[in-house]
Amino acid sequence: MKHVLTLLLGLLLVFSCKKETKTPEDDQKDTLGQYSIEQFMDVENARANGFSPDNQTVLMTSNRSGIYNMYTVPTTGGAFKPITQSDSSSVYGISYFPNDDRILFRMDGNGDEIFKLFVKDSSGITRLTPATNVRALFRRWAKDGESFFYDSNERDPKYMDHYEMDLKNFSSTLIYKNEEGMDLEGLSEDKNYIVVSKTINTNDADLFLINKSTGEQTKINDNQSSNSFQDFSPDGTSLYYTTDDGAEFRYVMKYELATGAKEKVAEKQWDINAFYFTHNGKYQVLFTNEDAKTVMYVTEVATGEAVSFPDFDGKEISSASFSRDESMALLNVSGSNVPRNVYSYNLNTKAHHQLTDVLTDDIEAEDLVAAEVVRFKSFDGLEIPAIYYQPKQASKDNKVPALVWVHGGPGGQTTQTYRAVIQYLVNHGYAILAVNNRGSSGYGKTFYKMDDQNHGDKDLKDCIAGKDWLQQQEVIDPNKIGIIGGSYGGYMTMAALTYAPEEFEVGVNIFGVTNWLRTLKSIPPWWESFKEALYLEMGDPNTADSVRLRKISPLFHTENVTKPLLVLQGAKDPRVLKVESDEIVEGVRKNGVPVEYVLFEDEGHGFVKKENQIEAYGSVLSFLDKYLKGNDTETPKDGKTESTEIN
Repeated sequence: MKHVLTLLLGLLLVFSCKKETKTPEDDQKDTLGQYSIEQFMDVENARANGFSPDNQTVLMTSNRSGIYNMYTVPTTGGAFKPITQSDSSSVYGISYFPNDDRILFRMDGNGDEIFKLFVKDSSGITRLTPATNVRALFRRWAKDGESFFYDSNERDPKYMDHYEMDLKNFSSTLIYKNEEGMDLEGLSEDKNYIVVSKTINTNDADLFLINKSTGEQTKINDNQSSNSFQDFSPDGTSLYYTTDDGAEFRYVMKYELATGAKEKVAEKQWDINAFYFTHNGKYQVLFTNEDAKTVMYVTEVATGEAVSFPDFDGKEISSASFSRDESMALLNVSGSNVPRNVYSYNLNTKAHHQLTDVLTDDIEAEDLVAAEVVRFKSFDGLEIPAIYYQPKQASKDNKVPALVWVHGGPGGQTTQTYRAVIQYLVNHGYAILAVNNRGSSGYGKTFYKMDDQNHGDKDLKDCIAGKDWLQQQEVIDPNKIGIIGGSYGGYMTMAALTYAPEEFEVGVNIFGVTNWLRTLKSIPPWWESFKEALYLEMGDPNTADSVRLRKISPLFHTENVTKPLLVLQGAKDPRVLKVESDEIVEGVRKNGVPVEYVLFEDEGHGFVKKENQIEAYGSVLSFLDKYLKGNDTETPKDGKTESTEIN
């Protein structure tokens, strides 16, 4: 359950780039092109939202205009047609209606995460959920396509109730009134069975089955463990859930609704993160997290045979969605050095079409760096996994500065996925070690729980051990290593500068927590069902835990900071409030330490507007060049710089 809190920077920083024409002589190129932040960000981040009812077009959400809007594209590829043209708040597509060409989408207020649901049809745009202070989240379409289900805290800001909205008149019916702080997990097609969960701690949750006709509530899991509903069987007689009961990694269990009988149906050597059936049950889809890399398995239910998909030259299919008639699939395909592209795939003819081509003509694919999985020993002998990016210009004779990158969370994970900001920094000569410190997800539940009520201590020591590993690499300048991170990673940056002030030469804090007492008291109301679990992990600010929480909050120890600091923050952030960054900047500046502060009035927990991304990540490189690399020169604004020799 810790993933509910995960404030991963990953998705918020995934911005990609289009291939430049090459000559044969380039195959053995010995020079490296260096690119500006404008070039890295001058690309669209596009995601497919599903097929039209006739499978002829695909709904896309893209930031090609500078912010997110909706577009359509033919299933066989072609030009994007704009559906919305917002120039202020981002528009996020959900899908076409199941039986017609109307479109469902959502918007919030510049990152405040108070989402509203809207419909776009031939007559214009209609808001479907309340305008102010009510958060609504789409769950799924009904099997018959005549309604959809969504969650809303309209009745009580602290609890998300479950509703069904009729597509004929957009009237809503309350399906489940959440008065016990439960999280709704699933609803059977006949609406008689409801699956809810009760969070115990940031890893474990109890799973319950409610029979609406009898009122009976049955606990599904036997022991305290991580339990998460996945899907009902196509025939409606059973449900499937993942659990780590008696194991380190999550596997799939089948639960018979009539008898309560259980059966293990799928298990891997890593966590199974998702398991579901396509609309009519023809295919079974399973996703695993294998050493920070997504792997997809699709099986034809009738035959039990694996379904083949195109080979994308070693790139991974990170997610997939299927048409309602189960003849087509939309595939998101990417790699650590390849930005995500969308493909359509016909499961009957095996034909596939590339719908996006996001690597810009300005950037040569060969100049991007593939991630390498490494492991190192921490202070107590624990093995820590990490994702390493080594600049192509790095060598024994050309040692480069480095950064320890810390993911969001607590409980997040840096994966082997493309991140434009990482590629930008690596392209400019900074090695990056993305540390999955103890407490990260993806490496078993024992590792996952190791940071509970220990933040700013052993997790920080893991990051310092990562710095030590970097210092041992012959291509790294051991005297030029900084630390960077967003959200929880921003906290780790400030913890490093505060509690281990001589370990890192600079710190980049991207909307990081600096006062746990305030953050834990001001979490968004819709996290109420998760609050107790969060308090179990971090500590309860309303009890004696407040002493320890104050001790680990960098804000109260700013006098220890001696190294240059850059802080980036969105003013609309509902998770880490603007005041967190305001006060840490004020406190550190009193030391006479160089501090730079970049604030965006129209952003939340992550920067989604392209012009803001350019300013934010361009300022990171300028700061690092000045205070870490020691090269106080202007970075390129457009065009490629003169090539750098690769040794």
